[in-house]
Amino acid sequence: MNDNPTAAVTAEPALPSPVADRSPPAPPSNRTTSSYGDARWWFAIAAVLAVLAGVSLVIAWKTQQRVKSIEQELVRRLEDSQLQSGEARVLAKQSQDSVLAASAKVALLEARVAEVAVQRSQLEDLMQSLSRSRDENLLVDVDTGIRVAMQQTAITGSAEPLVAMLKQADDRLNRYNQPRLEGVRRAIARDLDRVKAVGVTDIPTLSIKLDEAVRLIDELPLLSNAEPHSGALKGKPGAAAIPAPSPAAASSASRAASAPQPAWWQTWDGSWTAVSERVWGEAKSLIRVTRIDHPEAMLLAPDHAFFVRENVKLRLLNARLALMSRQFDTAQSDLQVVQQALDRYFDRSSRRTTLASELVRQVATQARQVTVPKPDDTLVALAAAAAGR
Repeated sequence: MNDNPTAAVTAEPALPSPVADRSPPAPPSNRTTSSYGDARWWFAIAAVLAVLAGVSLVIAWKTQQRVKSIEQELVRRLEDSQLQSGEARVLAKQSQDSVLAASAKVALLEARVAEVAVQRSQLEDLMQSLSRSRDENLLVDVDTGIRVAMQQTAITGSAEPLVAMLKQADDRLNRYNQPRLEGVRRAIARDLDRVKAVGVTDIPTLSIKLDEAVRLIDELPLLSNAEPHSGALKGKPGAAAIPAPSPAAASSASRAASAPQPAWWQTWDGSWTAVSERVWGEAKSLIRVTRIDHPEAMLLAPDHAFFVRENVKLRLLNARLALMSRQFDTAQSDLQVVQQALDRYFDRSSRRTTLASELVRQVATQARQVTVPKPDDTLVALAAAAAGR
C-alpha cells in the first residue's frame, strides 16, 4: 500500500547488461547506498502519515457520529423539555385554579368560624345569665333601676324618681332578708337622707303660681286709672248699710211719731247740714294725692295700658316655659322685668297688686338650680356585693 512511485522505482533491481556479465561485479557505490536509505526513510514517513491519516479519518468519522448522536439527543431532550414545559403550564394553571378555590373555601370557612364564635359568645353570655344566682340578679336589677332613676332625675330636675327608686330598692332588699346585703341597705339609707335633704324646686307649684299671677294681671288697677279707696267709701254717709230696726227701736219710733213735730225751720236746718256733708264727701273723693316716682305711668294712655298688661302676661308665660325647660336664669330675668312693671305701672296700694307681686316674688325666690346628689355609696356597695366582698 505504498503510493510513492519513487520508492517503488528505487526498489526494483537493475537488469544485468552483457558487459557486466562478462566482467566481475563492481562494488556498490556510495550514491546507491544513500538513495536506498532515503527511500526507506521516505517509506517510513509515508507509512506514518498513512497511519496518521487513517487514524484521523477514523477519529473524524467517530467524532461526526458522536456529534450526530449528540444532536439527536439534544433534539430529543428539547422536545421532551417543551413537552414538560407545556405540561408544567397546564399543571400551574390547574394549581392556580385550585388555590383560588381553596382561598374562597378558606374565606367561607373563616366567616363561618367567626359566626360560630359570635354564636358561642352569645350562648356563653346566655348561659351565664341563666346560671346567675338570685343574689346577683337582685343586685343587677337594683343597680340598673338606680341608674335609670339617675337619668330621669337629670332630665326632669326632680329628685322624686331617685327617691322612689331608692325606697323601692330598700323594700326589695328588706323582703329578701340576706345578711350580706345589709351594707347595701345602709348605703341606700344614707343616700336617701342626702337626696331628701336637698330642697328641689317644685316646678308644678311654681307653674300654678305663675298661672294665678297671669289671671290677676287683667284685674290689677293701673296708676293712670283713678279708683276710690275703701277709706273714702267708708266715710260716705250712705256707704254703711242701714241695720234693721229692733222692736224697742220700733216702739220708740212710734212714740216719736205720736209726739209733736218740730218746726219747719228746724227740719230744714238738719236737711241742709246732711246735704252739705254729702257734697263735701263727694268732693273729697274726686281728689286724691299720691306720690308718683314715674310720671310716665300716670300719663299712660288706655291703648298703652292694654299693651302693658299683655307684655306683663307674656313675660309671665315666658318665665313659666323657662321653668318647665329648667332654664332658671331666663326665668329669673323675666320675673325681674315683671316685678319692675308691677312697681312702675300698677297701684301698689291695691290688695290684688300686692298679691300678684307676692306671687312673683315667691316664684323668683324658689326658682333656682339645685343639683341632686348622686347615690355613690349605694353604687359602690352594690359593686362590692356583686364582687362577693
